[in-house]
Amino acid sequence: MNCTAQLAGKKFNHVIMNASGAHCMTAEQLYEIYHADTAAIVTKSCTLQPRQGNPEPRYTEIPLGSLNSMGLPNLGLHFYQNFVQEAQQDKPIFISLAGLSLEENLEMLQQLNQHSTTAIIELNLSCPNLPGKPQTGYDFQRTQQVLEQVFSFNKLPLGVKLPPYFDIIHFEQMAAILNQYPLQFVTCINSIGNALHIDPATDTTVIRPKNGFGGLGGQYIKPTALANVHQFYRLLNPSIQVIGCGGATTGLDIYQHLLCGASLVQIGTQLMIEGPGVFTRLLQELQEVMQEKGYTSIDQFRGKLKYWEQQNPTT
Repeated sequence: MNCTAQLAGKKFNHVIMNASGAHCMTAEQLYEIYHADTAAIVTKSCTLQPRQGNPEPRYTEIPLGSLNSMGLPNLGLHFYQNFVQEAQQDKPIFISLAGLSLEENLEMLQQLNQHSTTAIIELNLSCPNLPGKPQTGYDFQRTQQVLEQVFSFNKLPLGVKLPPYFDIIHFEQMAAILNQYPLQFVTCINSIGNALHIDPATDTTVIRPKNGFGGLGGQYIKPTALANVHQFYRLLNPSIQVIGCGGATTGLDIYQHLLCGASLVQIGTQLMIEGPGVFTRLLQELQEVMQEKGYTSIDQFRGKLKYWEQQNPTT
């Protein structure tokens, strides 16, 4: 069963990895994922200097997923650079960047370029959980300004993590911008911003920051994630691959992300719930789905989502 993949010039022994933010902040967590059955790992989205993040409680599991307002707690760029250098590099490593300003992102990228890191860069344009900070990915003019400056000097393999989009014209507008630059990939999607969950026993919000508003993850967002994966797979240049993220809890979910065009699939909420053993289970379940459908390779079905009219041509 061939579940291998290629992205940004790297080979992946299968297609399942962690999502930034899930079980990947400390060295201990990173090495746990590194030694688990993952195709690759991505670090916590980092800033130039370490951050404590938002006050607790800032993450909670809710019936079909999770709600978080983390506020970018991380150990700073230098820590994650050192991790990449110290790791044995038998699987690809992504460093996720989420500077608090364009200038900070540019400074981090300049440092990474100067040190010739072997990591792939995931530039996070979707950080919805910082009080008073907008998402760059929803400001198309700002996104273009960021990418223009990034690619004025960046030589590293780089992609962007995007927020979820909900309007067809917004998919088209963002794709038109992204297609102007030598991106290696886009990651779709980050959590759906500004959701609210209430504890029915106390009539109280379940997380503390932002009056309980936070990013929604888990099974709630799978349909939105699949839509974003497929739309960008259709609209982007073939050279820009898509990494799916959102709502994958079973091997069938992984299969459907791939069917929509994803080259890799990231696991967030389910990793937090289940721990690093989740990757072994999901890979086994994916292989079982492929076997049931008669596939021996992901290339046989990736991106080949069928539309209703194709299955009902005479209706």
